[in-house]
Amino acid sequence: MWENLDRPPLDGRALTRALVEGPRGSWSRVDVVARTGSTNADLLAVADTAGDRTALIADVQDAGRGRHSRSFTAPARSQVIVSALVKLPGVPPGSVGWLPLLTGVAVVDVLRTVTEVDAVLKWPNDVLIRGDESSGYAGGKVAGILVEVASTHPVVTAVSGVGINVSLTEAELPVPTATSLQLAGAAVIDRGTVVRAFLRAVGSALDEWRESGWDTAPIAELYRSRCDTLGRRVRVTMPGDTELVGVATDIDEHGRVVIVPESGDTTPVAVSAGDVTHLRALDA
Repeated sequence: MWENLDRPPLDGRALTRALVEGPRGSWSRVDVVARTGSTNADLLAVADTAGDRTALIADVQDAGRGRHSRSFTAPARSQVIVSALVKLPGVPPGSVGWLPLLTGVAVVDVLRTVTEVDAVLKWPNDVLIRGDESSGYAGGKVAGILVEVASTHPVVTAVSGVGINVSLTEAELPVPTATSLQLAGAAVIDRGTVVRAFLRAVGSALDEWRESGWDTAPIAELYRSRCDTLGRRVRVTMPGDTELVGVATDIDEHGRVVIVPESGDTTPVAVSAGDVTHLRALDA
């Protein structure tokens, strides 16, 4: 019996029919579990033997991780928690860093088109919903992305994990700056619909990337047009509490954010995701 009739469990069989067996199926395997520690960790553990495009979805995870091992939890069946194992034969090792950006574009596009919310990207790995002054809705972070590389030889293999807040109430939000699709007044808050659309979008994006010969320029173009960080005055905190304050002007060919410092040497600085502990917009 469901613990909460407003939060039903996902139908794994229906997702398999749609994503693996159906005419639009582009995934080799889709599994749904009621509970796990971390969907990313589970797929990393079987990366050597699992097939390309294996997806694992959990109704709840007890040891979810974000960047820099930040933990997060949420009530059962209140989020879309999905990890996708992908194999990228022939991709240059230096281009693997584009996978989280590609994933972010897919999340934003699904949230805009399927759930009809004003979703944008915050570099490097967050998805935000813009606030609406007329309704008093403050907006906030609705999704996070964590990509981990399992191996680089003989084929680059990575796991891309996504957590999307779907039906969390204000009292259930992990931090005041977070939000959920329900709080944003989304047109769709059915988790099955959202995860199905997301995996289809990621599958299509991976196909296009492979067919382009792993060209990152089209991904960069898509990312820039959806990135709310660009044009903003930001503070970047790096390991050792070193800070850089300036205006984010671009995403370069390596997926790094380019910042023009506001004081001292104003030569543009390109910062990679691995160099950043935190990035905060100062003019939001």
